[in-house]
Amino acid sequence: MNNALTAAAAGFGTGLSLIVAIGAQNAFVLRQGIRRDAVLAVVGICALSDAVLIALGVGGVGALVVAWPGALTAVGWIGGAFLLGYGALAARRVFRPAGALRADDGAAAGSRRRAVLTCLAMTWLNPHVYLDTVFLLGSVAADRGALRWTFGLGAVLASLAWFAALGFGARFLGRFLARPAAWRVLDALVAVTMIVMGLTLVAGA
Repeated sequence: MNNALTAAAAGFGTGLSLIVAIGAQNAFVLRQGIRRDAVLAVVGICALSDAVLIALGVGGVGALVVAWPGALTAVGWIGGAFLLGYGALAARRVFRPAGALRADDGAAAGSRRRAVLTCLAMTWLNPHVYLDTVFLLGSVAADRGALRWTFGLGAVLASLAWFAALGFGARFLGRFLARPAAWRVLDALVAVTMIVMGLTLVAGA
């Protein structure tokens, strides 16, 4: 039971580290939340899309490891290198912040249909989404062996919690995330988490 909880907590932390990075999708969700425009639909699309992609990553990478045990070593080195690279970039942003996340960033949403289509495009046409969810989370999950699906569940819950907080808590988060200092704190947490996970993957490869 403790191992399952540890795996789920690790999945939650890793997933959150990847999701909170500043970007167009988060800006769009925040903007919709502040406008109170199609918030449930937008949050649902983001969370469900992440769940599907995370499942593909956990299942696909996990199946590769089962079919070819030597793949775990390759996945460990490659995934660890990516995580260390992401961690370094997050650490760089701590000292050289790109700026605050503004509610007016992203495409305009003049209707519910436009909001939905914009959200789908930002999610499924963004190559970084596939790298984060399918490859990186799949790589880290594969290292968990039989508990990889528990790890994946933790990552799915992190996605749901983040987008729900960003969308429905926008009135409160908007002021907080409008300050560059807030993103420096988040980036620092992201950097530490990713570097630790990257070192763990490389060490276990």
